[in-house]
Amino acid sequence: MDYETVSPGAFGASLRGIGLNILVRDVEATAAALAEVFGMGAHRLSEDFAIMTYGDQVFQLHSDTTYAQNPLLSVLPENPPRGGGIEIRLYDSDPDAAAERAESAGLTILHPPHDKPHGLREAYILDRDGYAWVPSRPLDDTDKS
Repeated sequence: MDYETVSPGAFGASLRGIGLNILVRDVEATAAALAEVFGMGAHRLSEDFAIMTYGDQVFQLHSDTTYAQNPLLSVLPENPPRGGGIEIRLYDSDPDAAAERAESAGLTILHPPHDKPHGLREAYILDRDGYAWVPSRPLDDTDKS
């Protein structure tokens, strides 16, 4: 699918499984940071909307104004962070490389890269809206020694 030219109706009809729509204050800044830190693709990028790709996964960024008629807007906190309690896990991202790029992209490293007993190396990186992005990769034999 060409995300740059697909019609909204065709795009919506193509979505399957679990989807993420993330409400952010600044779509363009969030998309730029996600592209810089995690190598994501941003498609149909505007001040109100972006189709984001991470590998073969697709999700959407929406500005608050696009949710003007949506009841979810009424429960968003006035002050950040918005994303408390949700982890957006990126299982195909190097946490060390992501953490190196995070600060220059305006993101906050909540917890630096570390090895976890559940077999992953991961970091916690907060975006400007308080969403926790967790880049991780499986530990290999050199990590376990």
